[in-house]
Amino acid sequence: MRNREKAEVNAVKIGFDNEKYLKEQTKAILNRVAKFNNKLYLEFGGKLIFDYHASRVLPGFHPNVKMQLLQQLKDKANILLCIYSGDIERRKVRADFGITYDVDTLRLIDDLKDWGLSVTAVIITRFDNQPAATIFKNKLERYGVKVYAHRYTKGYPTDVDTVVSDEGYGANEYIETDKSLVVVAGPGPGSGKLATCLSQLYHDYRRGLKSGYAKFETFPIWNIPLKHPVNVAYEAATADLGDFNMIDPFHLESYGEAAINYNRDVEVFPVLRRILEKIVGTFLYKSPTDMGVNCAGFGIVEDSVVQQAAKQEIIRRYFRYKCEYVMGFVDQETVQRVELLMEDMNIKPENRVVVDPARQAAVEAQKKGKGNKGIFCGSAIQLHDGTIITGKNSIYMHAASSLVLNAVKKLAGIPDKIHLLSPTIIESIANLDKNILNEKSVSLDLEETLIALSISATTNPTAHLALERLGEFKGCEVHMTHIPTPGDEEGLRKLGVNLTSDPNFSSNSLFMA
Repeated sequence: MRNREKAEVNAVKIGFDNEKYLKEQTKAILNRVAKFNNKLYLEFGGKLIFDYHASRVLPGFHPNVKMQLLQQLKDKANILLCIYSGDIERRKVRADFGITYDVDTLRLIDDLKDWGLSVTAVIITRFDNQPAATIFKNKLERYGVKVYAHRYTKGYPTDVDTVVSDEGYGANEYIETDKSLVVVAGPGPGSGKLATCLSQLYHDYRRGLKSGYAKFETFPIWNIPLKHPVNVAYEAATADLGDFNMIDPFHLESYGEAAINYNRDVEVFPVLRRILEKIVGTFLYKSPTDMGVNCAGFGIVEDSVVQQAAKQEIIRRYFRYKCEYVMGFVDQETVQRVELLMEDMNIKPENRVVVDPARQAAVEAQKKGKGNKGIFCGSAIQLHDGTIITGKNSIYMHAASSLVLNAVKKLAGIPDKIHLLSPTIIESIANLDKNILNEKSVSLDLEETLIALSISATTNPTAHLALERLGEFKGCEVHMTHIPTPGDEEGLRKLGVNLTSDPNFSSNSLFMA
């Protein structure tokens, strides 16, 4: 039933001091607020909450550290959320949660509330009366959320005189805030955060308030080398956008020091400098790096640990883009970018320890099912003690389902021969799928398996014992030889594992794939 392979013990090693980072970051933000007559618009780049990329490449980084930061600053801060109307209209999806950007914005408002923080307003940027954006606006307003609709800025980016006028930023409705710090965040890149900050600056200066602008973004980390794996992992994460890191030429010219930034910030800097000079009459920043208040580099305490973690993240991104390519989401150039980064780092897909065991499990499944039709899938998980467990598909279960059951038996000390699921429950679900829902396959996906396990736990003490150990999967590494079905992917996401898969479909049926 199970193939157990003892790997080198993989105890979680900490390479990042979260408390030190939080202290330094809070101090840097408050110092920047003080420089601008106690009114600063701070553009929050990256994910405001659940920043799992950062926690993976910087072991010890809390994925909700920005929320911790905002809690410390909540008496001094307003929070504005921006969302691009085009992302609402085309239903852009946040990949790590599998939800659209508009839904993510709603979730973000709720999450902030749970942390004792409130959103001052939501800004729908580049609004042009799109039907989906209008519905979203109406929904928020009927929930009592203040919503502003900002249209495309006339003249941007070349006609600065028009941009910085009542026809440009002045055409946007002014957002009233009452705190010294205004945090401007959004669900993803291109949300219109910068335009919102500049629009507010324009209105403030028209009112005689000399406010300022700064940017808070974790990556790339400006004070570590350009080719440091952590910065390379950021390039891998944004390969679909075509972003790349570079030495900030403005910073190098002004200070004679190398600082790392990324191409979009460097490219927009001359335009941004002209706009800000037009608004405020002078410009305090000599480089894109100067604009940042980013202290992540000061939190790294074990460089070797974060380097290794970042290399693993690059491999994860490689597998993700390979799968997205075969599904039609990205082009071949995106995959090639990550392949070149892997070559630069001298790493291979097989350096991810769960890859080969998963592929071997698929081979074993094929040998066992020789003569049967269908696709044979394998999966593997590395538990926190370093043990590797494998699973394979069968007529009864998907590979992800057998993997989780095999692994949870190991964690709970349950012998192989003991069944966690009642045959009656399996037959009942199979009957539902085949005879009522008219499904082509009666093999249980992971979501169905977890439901079956929870039902079995009500009468089976052994299943109950296994159910209690599912929380130990969080942060474990998992690889599958085939792209997971929606039920498998959602189940693994809820368990909190770091999932990769080979770019193979799990079915010959186009609809099921």
